[in-house]
Amino acid sequence: MAENNEPIHVTTDRARAGATPHMTRYVLGVGLVLVVLAFAFIVLL
Repeated sequence: MAENNEPIHVTTDRARAGATPHMTRYVLGVGLVLVVLAFAFIVLL
């Protein structure tokens, strides 16, 4: 294998090599609601 000291430039889409379904915002939202409900339940006990 030959050594090459030149930097490799790759676009972000090719570097990730995968799809981004934007599910994180829903997971974080549902988690936040569940935490708020859990704390409300604990306070009301």
